[in-house]
Amino acid sequence: METKNNTGAIFKNDKKTAENQPDYKGKVNVNGKDMEVALWLKESKAGTKYFSATFQEPYIKPALSSPAVPFPLEDDDLPF
Repeated sequence: METKNNTGAIFKNDKKTAENQPDYKGKVNVNGKDMEVALWLKESKAGTKYFSATFQEPYIKPALSSPAVPFPLEDDDLPF
């Protein structure tokens, strides 16, 4: 989902299986930068309900790379 500048969408986390997972999550764009947002519904000691929030850059899966060669082989280095 593409978000316009300074907008976003947050949805209820229907896949929550543990208390430390967010109650709501979504994506926002702030000043041209895409961010992921997570919200937890909390309650203060006085009984006031509020959201606790975290923002982070979206996870990007590392690209697969070819195995590194420990050192380059040159024809001149061969002993025969």
